Amino acid sequence: MGHMEHSVVIDAPYELVWERTNDVASWPELFSRHSSVEILHQEGNTTRFRVVKQDDQGRVWSWVSERTVDPAEGKAWSHRGQLEGFEYVKIHWDFEAVPEGTRLTWSHHFVLKPDAPFTEEQVVAKYQRDLPIEMEEIKNKIEEIAREQMEEAIG
Repeated sequence: MGHMEHSVVIDAPYELVWERTNDVASWPELFSRHSSVEILHQEGNTTRFRVVKQDDQGRVWSWVSERTVDPAEGKAWSHRGQLEGFEYVKIHWDFEAVPEGTRLTWSHHFVLKPDAPFTEEQVVAKYQRDLPIEMEEIKNKIEEIAREQMEEAIG
């Protein structure tokens, strides 16, 4: 099983970070490579949705995820299915208020299918390269929203 963890501190209120990152339908605004997100089913704190994403080589990938959030604990869990080469990808999101804003941590766990066209080492290398970039994009976009909200409040 592959595992990796990445964190970023976002200079924005916890509530804003929670709201924006858990609004799955608006993920194409946060994740630059997400072409679209279609909500398939929602019940309570669990959402099933389809993501369409384009990679660096222009290939289009699509998968269905199920995401459950726990607002009281500041945690979210996603389980991706239907992803080529993987038995599954599970992502745990942890949100923590810190003096500098909000720390967002992603913990990825995955298992490859026996006939996967790539190795665990290749997947880890790709995630180690791409995830910090994605997190930095999210950080920048949410910090911009926080600045805009602050400017509006000040008038």
